[in-house]
Amino acid sequence: MKRFAKLFAKLDQTTKTNAKIAALATYFTNATHSDAAWAVYFLSGRKVRQLVPSKLLKVWSANIARIEPWMFDECYEVVGDLAETIALILPPRQRDEDLPLSIWIEERLLPLRGMDEGQKRQVVEAAWSSLGDTERFVFNKLITGAFRVGVSRQLVVRGLAEASGTKTDVLSHRLMGDWDPTAQFFGQLIDADTTDAMISQPYPFFLAHALEGEVDVLGDIGGWQAEWKWDGIRAQLIRRKGGTYIWSRGEDLTTDRFPELVEASEALPDGTVIDGEIVGWSGEQVLAFGDLQRRIGRKTLSARILREVPAALICFDLLEHVGLDIRGQPLVQRRKMLEQLIAQTNKSRAAHRLLLSEIHRTKDWAQLAELRSKCREYRTEGLMLKQVDSPYRAGRPRGDWWKWKINPYTIDAVLIYAQRGHGKRAGLYTDYTFALWDDDQLVPFAKAYSGLTDAESRRVDRFVRQNTLERFGPVRSVKAELVFELAFEDIRESTRHKSGIAVRFPRISRWRQDLSIQDADRLDTIKSLIRA
Repeated sequence: MKRFAKLFAKLDQTTKTNAKIAALATYFTNATHSDAAWAVYFLSGRKVRQLVPSKLLKVWSANIARIEPWMFDECYEVVGDLAETIALILPPRQRDEDLPLSIWIEERLLPLRGMDEGQKRQVVEAAWSSLGDTERFVFNKLITGAFRVGVSRQLVVRGLAEASGTKTDVLSHRLMGDWDPTAQFFGQLIDADTTDAMISQPYPFFLAHALEGEVDVLGDIGGWQAEWKWDGIRAQLIRRKGGTYIWSRGEDLTTDRFPELVEASEALPDGTVIDGEIVGWSGEQVLAFGDLQRRIGRKTLSARILREVPAALICFDLLEHVGLDIRGQPLVQRRKMLEQLIAQTNKSRAAHRLLLSEIHRTKDWAQLAELRSKCREYRTEGLMLKQVDSPYRAGRPRGDWWKWKINPYTIDAVLIYAQRGHGKRAGLYTDYTFALWDDDQLVPFAKAYSGLTDAESRRVDRFVRQNTLERFGPVRSVKAELVFELAFEDIRESTRHKSGIAVRFPRISRWRQDLSIQDADRLDTIKSLIRA
């Protein structure tokens, strides 16, 4: 645990990529395979479901520190992180217990799930008494299921590659899908033999950067392939050895959520991996993402939901063909093979569930821009631009693929509530609730947490403190004086919200200091943006 805590501190204290890679490589070089496996597990973004309720951890730590609950809450509000607050208020450790990370996880943490409250308290308090400050912090993060540090999975892969000599693309592939953090797995992960292949294992997704500036900087349009950027669930459909596996970009195995796609996949030959977008599809048209959310948010799929929100996979790339990894071939060749494959499925019942992504061919960028301006009519977010000779890469490299999204919706709204942020923003009121006019009343309709500069955040924080009307726990209501322009991607009706609407990805685009609250938009205005 000590060594892992030191690694955490090094990663947390630097913003330099090379320094983080060096720290990771040093750790993996010196750690046992058992410890390294768990380190990869947590550092790559995987979590153990919360083992002890937060409210119990608050009570236990406050009792040990001999402070009242209200004082703990005050400390928590200032610090902004539960795990760190607990680590800070606890007295110095009474003993030093230097156990490997794997022992801590497998023999101390995981058994908590089957214990009663008294047993849990005994184990947790014993751990606190034997750990140093940073170790306690990490322990608390692990036990609450909230562990995170400033490294991406790709950065972990680069650290592993430097420590083991195994290629990054091989490591990335092996880390996809299901795996258990065992010593055996870690040995297989860094093995120089690259002939292995898990049947269900997807490939690392190729992601695109947003196009900034004018599109004509990309050169001749003839070198690019343009497709709709669909608003659905990015996924890989895998057909191997008679089985079907559907993986989302978030590395969730979602096969059981889409039985119609499993049925359609039976028309595909073994050794097929397709990259595409899962959308709601009915009557030869894509459904709104909100409809798809109704489906993916359910534990069980009723006959009614399957009937009302049928799914389809819009296929835009072929990654594996007859068992061969073809990611290194140019996009234009992969596309031809994909077209032939989908044409074959059209002879079966898969025709309506495996759809070929349309390629838009225009004479110049201006004509393509005109098409892009109509994307909302097709329930898309814009266009994807891909070099025709590009391989299928891993991660988010620049240059080959770009997402050319339509400008977001914007609306002017009034700040009415604020609360403190978390982590580095814990000392400032940076989390806001905004309202629109409905007749002569301001009705809350969205929350936003980003979009202001540090200087602007400090100014708004000062305003909140000086103009608080009421307090509701951590939330403050403030005088309705500040107007902000909010940007969002989509809007739909919602019975769960007082305003009757829900917006997607709201964020602050600018502070409208030139407007009074009377100039803010009305609820009817934003409702008029809802697509039929």
